[in-house]
Amino acid sequence: MTGDRPVLGIVLMLGFCVLAPLGDSIAKLLGGTIPLLQLLLVRFAVQGLFLLPYAAVMRTPMRMSPRVLRLTLVRTVLHIIGIAAMFTSLRFLELADAIAIAFVMPFIMLLLGHFVLGEEVGARRFQACIVGFIGTLLVIQPSFAEVGWPALLPLTVAVVFALFMLVTRQVAKDVDPIALQAVSGLVATPLLLLFLAVPGDYAPLSLVWPSGAEAALLLAIGVLGTLAHLLMTWSLRFAPSATVAPMQYLEIPMATLIGWLIFRDLPDGLAAIGITLTVAAGLYIILRERRLSRVAV
Repeated sequence: MTGDRPVLGIVLMLGFCVLAPLGDSIAKLLGGTIPLLQLLLVRFAVQGLFLLPYAAVMRTPMRMSPRVLRLTLVRTVLHIIGIAAMFTSLRFLELADAIAIAFVMPFIMLLLGHFVLGEEVGARRFQACIVGFIGTLLVIQPSFAEVGWPALLPLTVAVVFALFMLVTRQVAKDVDPIALQAVSGLVATPLLLLFLAVPGDYAPLSLVWPSGAEAALLLAIGVLGTLAHLLMTWSLRFAPSATVAPMQYLEIPMATLIGWLIFRDLPDGLAAIGITLTVAAGLYIILRERRLSRVAV
């Protein structure tokens, strides 16, 4: 039953907060030698090949209505674009900075929910959005001064994944999440293979023969990405979203720690202040949502 084992749900979300930035750090390591298309192909192919047998063993229903299948295709394309933008940004930005900028997504989702879906958003949550955006700008500013336009790529990630989550909302009640992830991986793989037919010698859309170490790290990206999303999905089976959602912000300090251990990178003073503001604003929105939901009940 959902919500009857909150401690387990929190532990699973903590696992996500470790595995997700760890997978991103490996993508950053390989970004200089492995083309983007190859990183994406392995990421989604492993997801499909890993989850399809799991769904079969668990007897997960895989049937989808035409409407859900169309939305799943849209969701998959958004997923590809979002991960491509994140992997590209990691070639230029520190791990913690890229993830912190991308965490503007909850604010974008709140605004999209208001302006697109007509959901009510109070003045305090709008104010929290403004604070969160200011925090994000503080993180972007030193990065933009150093690397230029690539510092804006995590904003693309935030916008794309906000749309990704809105589409997910439309299908979440009609399909098992494991089936959704399995189908997404199997659909993404042939879509990505089509890019091999693009004429010209465009390095990001090519394939290279990896070394043994690179092949192991490529496989790790797919496994870590798949397991991270599974842990997030399972966490929501054992605890309500209001309980585990605040834990997601631990991904930022985890990314900071992993970035320091692997790359010896730490956010500068201005970026650290921006990260603090972004986390504080995001947590305020989550806690506000929880309080309002209790009042509604």
